[in-house]
Amino acid sequence: MYKLQLARGTDGNRRWIMAAFVCSALALAQAGEAEAQAEPNVSWGSYENLFSARSPWNSRPVSPVFGEYVIPKSSYAPSVAEGAWSTGVFLAGENDPPVTVRGLPGTAGVWDPDAEVRREITVPRWPAGVIPASAADGHADIVDPVAGIVHSFYKLRQLEGNWVASQYAWTRLNGRGWGDPAHYFQGARAAAVPTSGGLIRKHEIDDGRSHYPHALTMSLTYNGLSANPTYIFPATSADKDAATTNTGAIPEGALVMLPPGFNLQTITTPALRKVAETLQIYGAYVTDRNTGTPFVIYVENGSGFSLHRNGWNTAAANDLERIRQGLRQVTGVGGWIDGNGESYTPETNFNLLSMRGPWRLQSGTTSGIYETWRQAVVFPPAPVPSSVVNTSYRGMQPVSWALPVAGQPYQLTARTTGGGLLRFQLRDKTSSAIVYDSNNLADGETARFVWPAGNVGPVVTATSGVGVESTVAGELRREGP
Repeated sequence: MYKLQLARGTDGNRRWIMAAFVCSALALAQAGEAEAQAEPNVSWGSYENLFSARSPWNSRPVSPVFGEYVIPKSSYAPSVAEGAWSTGVFLAGENDPPVTVRGLPGTAGVWDPDAEVRREITVPRWPAGVIPASAADGHADIVDPVAGIVHSFYKLRQLEGNWVASQYAWTRLNGRGWGDPAHYFQGARAAAVPTSGGLIRKHEIDDGRSHYPHALTMSLTYNGLSANPTYIFPATSADKDAATTNTGAIPEGALVMLPPGFNLQTITTPALRKVAETLQIYGAYVTDRNTGTPFVIYVENGSGFSLHRNGWNTAAANDLERIRQGLRQVTGVGGWIDGNGESYTPETNFNLLSMRGPWRLQSGTTSGIYETWRQAVVFPPAPVPSSVVNTSYRGMQPVSWALPVAGQPYQLTARTTGGGLLRFQLRDKTSSAIVYDSNNLADGETARFVWPAGNVGPVVTATSGVGVESTVAGELRREGP
């Protein structure tokens, strides 16, 4: 019997060579062909076409290089499906009312991994008709074009007339749709992406195209997923027990594709032919883990998509098995083409500094708090300057592919308003000695330094302005290529 179950975790080497993401001369040589293949009349960063044209979701690789590993069989047949373990995508309108989502019974609130606190989440515009997926994961994404945000929930449900959830994360509607080292968790999937990322949308199924205009999203089961590394770029996290329970070879964040030599004519099910063509052009990113299914490609709930509408479809199952045997992990590329058909070099030099707490009042009378939607410490108007300090070392998330490198030069830039000041220090974790100090930086001011050797961690101090609201944030990036 056809069956699908999904297992989730919430917490987050580098085998994907970062240089593989740099466009080569080959990519430029194929730019003319790529332009002709641009997706027509697309409004990127919208409800219908999520994220920017240069999001990994909307980009396709040039001359990909493939590994040899084959996704193994498991307990059930591969799947392309909507349903209990997929997700809905709901559009918020300008006049929709706010809704506060509380934590599940017995918890202190909804877990916000970006802020690393449990709290209530008040979504300013909540559309009518939100229906979370019915299985235990309870996924639902809300797209708010007014705020430019995609809200992503895990274990969302209504309880006695109130909305409750286990976890919340958000991403920018016109952004990459993937986390970065500073804002490392940006959605409810294990890879820290929104469940809408890569989803086959209901308006795309019968749009007349031969393929979907973006990469797809996929889960694998334990015997397909890698234990070391558990994730690679562009993912920033993986299932929390992945290192001890996975037995396969493909990490979360990996792009898998059907190589050019795969014969699409062998796929006879029309709905799967469109999927297969997409897998050959864009591929699918591995973003989560399931129980017992070799791979699952997710379709938006409410689409009516079904491969087994009138009972078990043997032809579709055979096609899925052929796809399973053909899929390979992409281990390198010659370049990238964005959704507008333009060759480009994806960003890899991301901000490493988060302003997440915990913050302790160091001086003054008014404490600042971290606001995840603003990615900054926010102080209300204060009569005198007040300073808060974070000595937990959690201002830098240890994303494996973005760890600072000793001897590499870095640049810190303050991003503040209202007279706020940022101070960044590095402390030796063994001796507690301060080995670097930027001193106070006002908005736009920079400090350059070489990352020291040894086991060091950040100590971050934020100081308010006077008389007005002030915010404090910063960008820490490596210098050079």
